[in-house]
Order: sequence, then C-alpha cells, then structure tokens
Amino acid sequence: MRSPTQRELSGDDVAAYARVAFGQGAAVVDCAELSGGGFAAVWRARLADGRDVVLKVGPAAAVPLLRYEAGMIESEARYFRLVERQAPVVPVPRVLHHGDGWLFATLLPGTPLTGLDGPQDGVREQLGAALAAVHGVTGDRFGYPGPRPHGTTWSAAFAAMVDALLADAEDWQVALPVPAGAIRALVASHAGVLDEVTRPALVHFDLWDGNVLAVDGRLTGIVDGERYLCGDPLVDFVSPALTRRIEDEPDHPFVRGYARAAGRPTVFTSAERRRLALYRLYLYLLMHVEVPSRAIDDQARIDFVARLLAEEARLLSA
Repeated sequence: MRSPTQRELSGDDVAAYARVAFGQGAAVVDCAELSGGGFAAVWRARLADGRDVVLKVGPAAAVPLLRYEAGMIESEARYFRLVERQAPVVPVPRVLHHGDGWLFATLLPGTPLTGLDGPQDGVREQLGAALAAVHGVTGDRFGYPGPRPHGTTWSAAFAAMVDALLADAEDWQVALPVPAGAIRALVASHAGVLDEVTRPALVHFDLWDGNVLAVDGRLTGIVDGERYLCGDPLVDFVSPALTRRIEDEPDHPFVRGYARAAGRPTVFTSAERRRLALYRLYLYLLMHVEVPSRAIDDQARIDFVARLLAEEARLLSA
C-alpha cells in the first residue's frame, strides 16, 4: 500500500518541477517513479540536455507526520552537501536544486543491494569504510537538525528522540508492547554509557540495503540521507544488519571495513553493546509507531517488529 506521506505525481508534474529548477527551457524526455521508499515521492528523469536526475518531493503540508519527520527533504539536502564537502570520497548524490520540500539530485549509477543476488560482502566492506569517513564529520549539536529532538549531550538528545516517538505513539493511539514509562526508564538508566559519546558525529541512520547502491561488486552510492542526525557513530551499525546483532558478528563485512578504515577493533565493549541495543530499541520503536501514519496493514510485519522491540527492552533490563 502506498504511504499517505507519498504524493501522487505525474510526468507533467515532474516536468513542471524541472522547469522551476533548471529554467523554463528545461525539458524532460523520459521519467518514471522509483520504488523502494516509503516517505517521499521519488522519480528519475532524463533531461533534454542528457542529464539523468532524481526528483524527490516530500509530503504535502496538510499530511500529518511523526515529530522527527518534519523538514526531512531539507535535511536530506543538508546531509548530501555536508558529505560532499567534508567526506568527498563517499559516493552520495549531488544536490542540483533544493526547493520548498523538494529537491533534484544527480542519479547515481548502480542497483540497490535489495535487487542484487549473493551476499555482496565486498560492497558491505566498502560501505563500512565509507561510513568511517562520514563519521569524521562533526555536527554542531547532538540529535536531529532544526527544531526536531536534540540536546546538549548525547544522553539528553537520545532521551528527547525517544520521548518524541512515545508522544507520537500517544497521538496516533499506537499500542506499545512495552509500557512507555518502562522505555523511558531504560533510556534514563543508560545515560552513563550514552554520555561516553562526547562528539556529535554525522550519522546516516537509514543504511538498510535499499539505500546502498552497487555495480559489479563496487559501492556506487549511499542515498536517502533524510533521517540523518549527529551522535554516536554506532547508530549506523544497526540498519546494515537489520533485525540482527552486529556486535555478535565480528567478521561481518561492514564491521571489518569500518574497523580497518577507522582503526578500531572489531570486538565491541560492554558499553558499546549496551548502546547498540538502545539504538535497536529506538529503531524498532520508530518502525512500530509509524504503522498508522504510513497505513501499514501487514499484520505479520507489525507483530514481528513488536516482538523485536519487546525482546530488546527485555535484554536491556537484564
């Protein structure tokens, strides 16, 4: 089912956006909607001058969103520009035009890992090395950009991020498998390990296989930077091994690539393992709370995420 946050566009709409971005003489000779995302409308287009571009259009102003989703298209433009300027070895799209809630960017070569056969270990190792470079970029505060949840310390920012999702759950009447108070207490009890993080590193947060592009075993793109935040680099170790515990896989190719590039061990400390569990808790909470706002009706998926959330909370309570 199409998410209510995704606008319905036509080829004529894409052409109109192109004229605004590139001038009245700009023409679109071919375009098609891209699949895989669940928040914005995303189209590829070929311009008459031969350029291949991507148009991304966020939800209409009247569409209700979760608190952390405000201004995500603007955030994506900012993320790509930050990486292009400060970690230029990392393949991200170049922003060509940024409008009010929409943008055009270059179309990167490659196929998402979701569409490729085999484990793609080499690409995952390259991804780990690329993220080590991205994490060298330091933000000006912890948490999300703009008016969204943030804080002066990582523990304060993370608690604000969790509180925002719990407020969304209340607004959308989402039944939680773990009481909101218990989730808040778990986060508060881990403030010490969270505050071992003293530098707000640039974090992508959404590195599932659909956002990683490759050609012939070579990493060619990291896309969808709209959910970026600044905080613990370990946040980016969760989605590359979605539903698994990457800290129990020291030979995971992402861990190998990252460790080699960043000069860190492939074994995680007890504090790091606790933080990774907290970040999984946050991701599963997000995936559970977004169900009504995205009109998700796959009950098996809903139940699976709820079990993951409950299990992570149980382990953190031990």
